[in-house]
Amino acid sequence: MESTALQSIRASAFLYPLGVWVVMAVLAVANGIFRELVLIPRTGEYPGHVVSTLLLVAAILAVSGLYFANAPVDYGRGELLLVGVGWTLLTVGFEFLVGHVEGTPVSETVGQYDVFAGQVWILVPLTLLLAPLLFGWLLQN
Repeated sequence: MESTALQSIRASAFLYPLGVWVVMAVLAVANGIFRELVLIPRTGEYPGHVVSTLLLVAAILAVSGLYFANAPVDYGRGELLLVGVGWTLLTVGFEFLVGHVEGTPVSETVGQYDVFAGQVWILVPLTLLLAPLLFGWLLQN
C-alpha cells in the first residue's frame, strides 16, 4: 500500500522545474565563463572560485524565488523535496559528465566538494536541494 505522501506526488509537477533547471544550467555555464575570463585573471584562482560560487548561489536563489512566486502548480512538501533532489542530481550528474568529456579525473571533480580543503562549491548543490523547499514553503503558503 502506498503512503499518502507518495500518492500526492504528481509527475506533471516536475515538467516546469525541469525547464527552470535548464535556465539555471545556462546561468551556471555563463557564470563559469565569467569566472575564467574575468574573475580569476583579476582576483586569482581561489578568490575567483569563491566569488563565482557565491554569484551562482545568488542566481539560483533568484531564479528559484521567481519561479515559486509565479509557479503554475501548487506543490506539496514531498514534491518540493523531489524537485530539489532532482535539481541536485541533474547538476552533479552534469558536472561529472562535463568533467568526463573534458578528460578531468573523477578525483578532481570530487575534490571540488572537499570543504576541509577550503572548497565552497558544496554550497551550489545544497542551495539547489533546499531552494524549492524554502521558496515553495514561503511563497506558496
